[in-house]
Amino acid sequence: MTRSERIEKQKQHLEEMLSYERKLWEAGKALVAGVDEVGRGPLAGPVVTAAVILPQNFDVIGVDDSKKLSPKKREELFDAIMERAVAVSIGRSEPDEIDRINILEATKKAMIMAVNGLPRRPDHVLIDALTLKGLDLPQTGIVHGDALSVSIAAASIIAKVTRDREMVRMAEIWPGYAFESNKGYGTAAHYEGLAALGPCPIHRRTFL
Repeated sequence: MTRSERIEKQKQHLEEMLSYERKLWEAGKALVAGVDEVGRGPLAGPVVTAAVILPQNFDVIGVDDSKKLSPKKREELFDAIMERAVAVSIGRSEPDEIDRINILEATKKAMIMAVNGLPRRPDHVLIDALTLKGLDLPQTGIVHGDALSVSIAAASIIAKVTRDREMVRMAEIWPGYAFESNKGYGTAAHYEGLAALGPCPIHRRTFL
């Protein structure tokens, strides 16, 4: 595939991922927020959420589910999204809260935090997989939304890069668990660190 063919394919993919947003924009919902989370599965660290409102002329190609992208590509798209977005907000829930109220409730709480933190109140919220009873806004939960909606995909990238950067910093504070490479997920190196050192303050006790 030539470079021009690859770019054309990415443009087509972007158009497909804009379908949910376009329907809402055409219905007069000018500010559509996408919401996603990162970090429900790790043994350590926070769950991080992001809410992103994109402009109606958003044309950054390559935005997709963060899990499908390389770290380098995520970093590039993070900068592009932050530059072009109408509004971006981060929410989070810490390990002790995850242990106290469970990961699903902690995720929902962090998602609501992200939406409520937006400097512009959205007209509609698109959420990956979930709906939020505690959110007083029109909303749509989309299964596999990070692969189907560009706003949710953008939120997944913002949340992923934000959390990954934090876990690299945590590796400097709590060495021995390879957080810089596993970001808190249960890799062999992480389990070796747990066996040698025991849990550190950012471990989720209920996950161990």
